[in-house]
Parts: sequence; structure tokens; C-alpha cells
Amino acid sequence: MSNTPLRRAAFTAGPLCMTAYGLIRLTGGEHHGPGFGWSAGHLAFLAGVLCFIPIVLELRRTAVRERGPAGWWLAGAGMVTGLLGTAAVVAQASIDLVVGFLSEDREAMNEFFGRVKSHAGVEPAVYTVGPLLFYVGLLLLMTQLAALRRIAAWRPALVVAAIAVTGINLDLLPLAGLLYLLAFAPLGPQVGHEDRRPPTVTAPTGG
Repeated sequence: MSNTPLRRAAFTAGPLCMTAYGLIRLTGGEHHGPGFGWSAGHLAFLAGVLCFIPIVLELRRTAVRERGPAGWWLAGAGMVTGLLGTAAVVAQASIDLVVGFLSEDREAMNEFFGRVKSHAGVEPAVYTVGPLLFYVGLLLLMTQLAALRRIAAWRPALVVAAIAVTGINLDLLPLAGLLYLLAFAPLGPQVGHEDRRPPTVTAPTGG
């Protein structure tokens, strides 16, 4: 994958969309129901999560430049875990959008969500275990890059802080989005760019 401007922009757009989702969510009042706010917020959230697909791929691509099977396996594990988690979060956001569109009020939404979660495996895959893989994958890749000294150690620390803030209270999602922005936005021009070091030239031998 080449580091196109679109992929570089994802490092900024993803966190910004998540911040927007958090801000929209705060304006929806204590009880969130169907309507423009619900749909706009979840569309922003879905767009933000989708931006993390090229982010994960570029982080992995940068990590595997370090030679050695251990580095390849670790980067691959981070990528697969992150993409599986992304798929789970995309599924969750998509379900939320459809439920909001089909429901007239919060009570109807709760009934729809109950039906969805009643199917075997849906709740752990989409709502509990699955989304956690998104964060685990990001941390694996960011930690590996920090260990390789390709990024500063405080960047994965910011990701940990963003995850912790989200776990404390969902009303803190705007703060989590800004922490992600600080961790990822400056990386766009850095990670994933082609290695432009000149090739090594071997001096001829003999007379």
C-alpha cells in the first residue's frame, strides 16, 4: 500500500469523527432516542471507525519494515485483531443506525435491540468482546512501533488514556476523541511512507 494523501488524512479524520460523535451525543440529553441526533452521531462514529481501517494497515506496514519473524508475527497479530475489532464496531454502529431509523421512540428501540441481542453470539461478537479487539489491536501496533523507536512512547500511552476515559464515562467521548487525535494525527505524514533511502552501492573489486 502506498501512503496516499487519503490514507494520511485518515489519521486525522478518524479521531475527529469520533470527537464529533461524542459532542453530538452530549447534546442529545440524558435519554437518547431515534431522530436526527441519533443518526448524525452514529454516522459520524461509523465514519470514524472506518477511517481506522487504513490506519491499522499503515501501522502494520510500518512495523514490518523491521526485519525478523517475531516482528512480522506481532504486527500481523495486531493488524488482524484490530481489523476484527473494527468489523465488530462497524456492525454495532450499523445496527444502531438501522434500529434508530425503524423505531418511533426509545421503547421501540429497546425492543429492537432486545431482538437483535437474542440471537446466539451477537452480543459478545458485536457488543462486548468483539469491540475490545479494536483497542487491543491498536495498542499492539502502537506499542510495537514505540518499541522499535518509530514513534514516541507517549503515543501508545495516549491511546491507553483514551480507552480508559471511554470506560469511565461515555460522556467523556469528546475527550477520548481528542486524545486519539493527539496520538494519531501527527503520524499521518510519518508512518506508511515509502522507504526512500538510496540503495546500497557495492564498490567494484579487482584491478
